Amino acid sequence: MKESSLVPQKLDQATRILDELDMDAWLIVARESDVLGDPSMPLVVGTSVTWESAFLISRDGRHKAIVGTGDVDNVLQTGAWTDVEGYVESLGPPLKYALEDRDPLSIGLSYSTDNSMADGLTYGMYLELERFLSDTPYWDRVTSAEPVASRLRARKSDEEIQRIRDAIATTEKIWTETAEWLRPGLSEKQISDFMHSRLEHYGVDSSWDWKYCPTVMAGPNSPEGHVGPSDIVTEVGHLLAIDFGVRQNEYTSDMQRTFYFLRHGETDAPDELHEAFGVVDKAIQAGAQALKPGVPGWEVDAAARQVLEDYGAAEWKFAFGHQMGRACHDGGAVLGPRWDRYGQRPYDLIEKSHVYTLEIGFPVEGRGRVQLEEDVVVTDDGCEFLTTPQRSLKLIG
Repeated sequence: MKESSLVPQKLDQATRILDELDMDAWLIVARESDVLGDPSMPLVVGTSVTWESAFLISRDGRHKAIVGTGDVDNVLQTGAWTDVEGYVESLGPPLKYALEDRDPLSIGLSYSTDNSMADGLTYGMYLELERFLSDTPYWDRVTSAEPVASRLRARKSDEEIQRIRDAIATTEKIWTETAEWLRPGLSEKQISDFMHSRLEHYGVDSSWDWKYCPTVMAGPNSPEGHVGPSDIVTEVGHLLAIDFGVRQNEYTSDMQRTFYFLRHGETDAPDELHEAFGVVDKAIQAGAQALKPGVPGWEVDAAARQVLEDYGAAEWKFAFGHQMGRACHDGGAVLGPRWDRYGQRPYDLIEKSHVYTLEIGFPVEGRGRVQLEEDVVVTDDGCEFLTTPQRSLKLIG
């Protein structure tokens, strides 16, 4: 886990959120966190741990880290944690003492049924905490820290937003280079390899799994969704949709672009493709118009989805948008329909400084898919596009 200059800022933010929620403490526990790390650890801890460890974030600012002796210096070097205690035999006794010293009436633990980014407590560590604390009054005071983790991750600081802007700027360079290089006859794998070469050139990583970032969808026979590139080749008269993003300085981008390969003698795409693209563009803009503080996520999704429904396009099988930041899928509120798989997240209210993707599309028979995805930040009364939105088909001739 890379050390981040943001950790002291986010730790202070977590303290304010605890006070806002009237919760006395947030207890993050982990072990072998390079493999099993709580998603909140990079934000408020800033390093990994090996042994069972506890990070007690207190509403009154008296934070305490209890870690194996070999991890003490790593935690101190983050600059965010000054009260760091090392142990040798067991985490239990020093953890109980720290709780007795603070006597919190409510203790948030990192578990959630809806939000994966707030669900960092493994079941094994839950059982260990129960063993440590079952003979104390504190086990009866535990609750879900989901609202703390969600708000901490969603409320982007100015520095976090700038890092996202920087990642997007690099992504847009790669889009330009890719558009200039594209031609008919390239396989999805070749396109993926080219974009990977640009990631390496700029010294950045892929926003999600390298194997299918980019996700390349060439023509009508390419599978939809998060899937690795195939040997299907680009052809004249077909569409090409690409889903791609970078991870730069710990923060991400996530964009989709659609291209059309001109047939011999064509100087423009057929009217049906311009019409289809216009519908997708209209849906993106309708969602952006609906996105503002105080609105539940499902209403934003509904505004965009209605445009496709009015046109008679195939149903979009995904949420219209998700939070983006340190992770491409950053948890928290979702701009999605009120489907069971999203739990309560579509009901969460939008806030200023949230960053979302806006994505939607549909297939055009015999041609491929028209899909777009843009990145936006919520402002006082609406949203600002962080990406330069694609407003027309990109023609490859």
